[in-house]
Amino acid sequence: MNVVRSEAGPSIGRGIIIHRERSMQQYRLEEWAVTEFGDANLGDARRTERLVQLASLLGSQPTASLPDATDDPAILKAAYRFFDNDAIDPAQILASHTQATLTRLRQLPLVLAVQDTTYLDWTHHPATTGLGPLVYATQQGLLAHTTLAMTPDRVPLGLLAQEVWARDPATFARKGDHKQRPIDEKESQKWLSSLATVAALHAACAATHIVSVGDAEADIYDLFTAPRPLGVDLLVRAGQNRRVAQPEKRLWAAVGQAPVVATREVQVPRRERQAARRATVTVQWQAVTLRPPKRRAAEQLPEVAVWAVLAVEPAPPAGVEAVEWLLLTTVAVATTADAHERLAWYECRWGIEVWHKVLKSGCQIEARQLESAARLHRCLALYSVVAWRIIYGTMLARAVPEAPCTLLLEAEEWQALYCAIHRTPSPPDQPPPIRTAVRWIAQLGGFLGRKGDGEPGVTVLWRGFQHLVDLTTMYRIMRPPLPRRNVGND
Repeated sequence: MNVVRSEAGPSIGRGIIIHRERSMQQYRLEEWAVTEFGDANLGDARRTERLVQLASLLGSQPTASLPDATDDPAILKAAYRFFDNDAIDPAQILASHTQATLTRLRQLPLVLAVQDTTYLDWTHHPATTGLGPLVYATQQGLLAHTTLAMTPDRVPLGLLAQEVWARDPATFARKGDHKQRPIDEKESQKWLSSLATVAALHAACAATHIVSVGDAEADIYDLFTAPRPLGVDLLVRAGQNRRVAQPEKRLWAAVGQAPVVATREVQVPRRERQAARRATVTVQWQAVTLRPPKRRAAEQLPEVAVWAVLAVEPAPPAGVEAVEWLLLTTVAVATTADAHERLAWYECRWGIEVWHKVLKSGCQIEARQLESAARLHRCLALYSVVAWRIIYGTMLARAVPEAPCTLLLEAEEWQALYCAIHRTPSPPDQPPPIRTAVRWIAQLGGFLGRKGDGEPGVTVLWRGFQHLVDLTTMYRIMRPPLPRRNVGND
């Protein structure tokens, strides 16, 4: 068997050798999987290659169960053995992807590090050990707090951090002492841990300004007082009417007295029994100084100077709750344009909710039936990157529609896609733009592309990606073999 190295270059997947000549019972190592996982330090190079193989296999069929993803019993057994291996740290599975993410960050002046938590429910699989209560005691699963790097154009660049845990049933039962417990004994610590991780990673992309973004749950005084290097900032939606040093004494009153400087539209995401919509809001902003909570006076916490941006919907549709966002940021707001920009940054937060949707509905993470929480954690680390790749293609096509589709697809993939869509055996020499290719993939998933349909969403894309796998496989079988350069075994 001839062995060649990945054409992607020496910086991608060091130590992983790709065997291009495989029988149809074996599958290719896709270059995206090598890029994201090829540098994983799992204690044994064979484990790293297995990880890349699994990413290649499961990434091409994200909704399939493990038995449905392959008809090769040896591959299936190896997959289960990988997830069962307690020597494999889920953090190390993600570490290689995070380094690839940092490579993408270094090319940009500004990146948003969006944090959010989701519940992963395995109540339907009571045989799984190590789970904990979710909303109520009999609902069993894990919590995952993830930090997703995004551009201001909403292109997800990858995961920067992920913390996964099961709640202790004993602690869950005594919610009444929540305020008396120190921050490091609360789930709120997740926001500080993520910020600390982002601050440490910033050293590897020091020229990139990173803004950590969180919803109202992130409105924790300790987050504003936590140490941050120059170039790392905060943008948090206020969740409580804090004391301020201004004459008005309270946050909402202090910002509410500021003049209305503009109106703008904001995107309101879909909620239960409420469709996604656009809302017209008024905009106010004000520099404020936050005072520490009175109940923590003995700690002598410092006051914190921040800027507040208030967006209020004065005339919501009938029966719909009005939008009211009060954002607190450590990034200076000196002009109306600055206030608009901070609101636009917060709108990007919905991107992580889309990622949650893809992880659950597209990758079917809650349908994975493994015997322990530790095994599910390893499985989650892998599928987290698979879910990222799906929305990466979606949003990249919107942000840079004329870029070549080779940013997302390998040559054989776009060639197979072109031939299938155009019913021709011969693809062109040049790849199509990424927006065009993504719309073709969406067509495979059921997207009609009618005049009023807008851009395709992630649901039709993950369906389309699965069809593309079959098309590419057939294309590889039927086309004439291409010449290949043998570089030996060095």
